[in-house]
Amino acid sequence: MFKDFISIHDLTLYDFYQILDMTQIMKDRPGRFQNKLKNKILAMIFQKPSLRTRVTFEVGMLQLGGEAIYLGPQDIQMGTRESVQDIGKNLERWVDGIMIRTFAHQTILDLARSAAIPVINGLTDLLHPCQAMADFFTLREKKGDLKNLKLAYIGDGNNVCHSLLFAAAKAGTKVSVATPPGYEPKAEIVKQAKEGGKETGFSLELGNDSGQAALDADVIYTDVWASMGQEQEKEKRAKIFAPFQVNKDLMARAKKDSVFMHCLPAHRGEEVTDDVLDSSHSIVFDQAENRLHIQKVIMLLLMGKKD
Repeated sequence: MFKDFISIHDLTLYDFYQILDMTQIMKDRPGRFQNKLKNKILAMIFQKPSLRTRVTFEVGMLQLGGEAIYLGPQDIQMGTRESVQDIGKNLERWVDGIMIRTFAHQTILDLARSAAIPVINGLTDLLHPCQAMADFFTLREKKGDLKNLKLAYIGDGNNVCHSLLFAAAKAGTKVSVATPPGYEPKAEIVKQAKEGGKETGFSLELGNDSGQAALDADVIYTDVWASMGQEQEKEKRAKIFAPFQVNKDLMARAKKDSVFMHCLPAHRGEEVTDDVLDSSHSIVFDQAENRLHIQKVIMLLLMGKKD
């Protein structure tokens, strides 16, 4: 059983499928779990703004009978006013778990090392594991067996891409990634994903041709071209990534019953066109809803009674 939820790569296959299976039960019968975290408190540290992460974690705690405390960038000034380690040591005396949405991945590693209570990765520049778990739960809802799917990821080889690779490695899903040259997923993430997927049937193709990646895909997935913290690169990236836009022509290369996914927020008219985002292929709001259910399970497993 995992103590913290930082990376999907850290999970065993049992852990991975336990989260997916419990999420189905949680979604179908939420009342069964409504007081499972009664009197528990989650501290939510935000160094980046958020809609989905804040609402789903806060609502999730309330639905499980607990409470959540929001700590914004100016509330604790992590790393400047006080060290990450000292913040962890303080919080472990008052609350039952910590969710953090931050920039440097090392921050969450330091926090988990210093705090005796569970730490949940709400997002770092390297990984976005809650999103990828919700994505693969959504795919299993829509498509069934994850092993027989081809997922084409188009765009920036960023934190979302990294966590999707780790989830696909657990699920045995085939992945084809198309990025502009120089924007591929990090080599160490690719290596870890391949190692993690040796026994599941996972396969990975990396390239720079979005049309080739999308060919016969069951899933087309994209994300914004400039993530938080990369705003100064926005204009430069817009030119570089323009050929990687997901539009009707690209979707036409995928299977007829393919689905379109995006972690949101979406920049309409940039990485995806309206006629794709709003089409019958789009399951982006199902993904967003399932963030709530998957995170409730993660919190329950980490913060609930071990019986």
